[in-house]
Amino acid sequence: MLSQRTRYAIRALLHLADHHGEGPIQLAEIAERQNIPAKFLTVILSEMKRAGFVETMRGKEGGYWLSRAPTEITYGDIVRATRGSLALVPCAARLAYTPCDHCIDETECRLRGVMLSVRDETAKILDQLSLAESIPL
Repeated sequence: MLSQRTRYAIRALLHLADHHGEGPIQLAEIAERQNIPAKFLTVILSEMKRAGFVETMRGKEGGYWLSRAPTEITYGDIVRATRGSLALVPCAARLAYTPCDHCIDETECRLRGVMLSVRDETAKILDQLSLAESIPL
């Protein structure tokens, strides 16, 4: 399940993608339009700046904007930046692997194989979809 932080990050970046090329968007506008608490959004956008997704400018005319084109930022990028991995269990992570606590030997664990497949299919989907694309409901 995606954390609230990840969902807020995606919504904030989608808002910026919708206004790409229009100049800085103020935090208050993003918070109001996306129904995200302003204090939490400040933290999230700081993390997104450190991850290289947004730029910011202070002052009355300041705000936030995407540092790259919406086509260059995928949902997979955002989930990894906020969660650290797409895997549902730590032993199925490709980039942030750690053995599971209280598990049987990995060579005997059938759950790990299933979770690796889930992680790979999730990555395939999320890494193909950029902020510029939308999926019809």
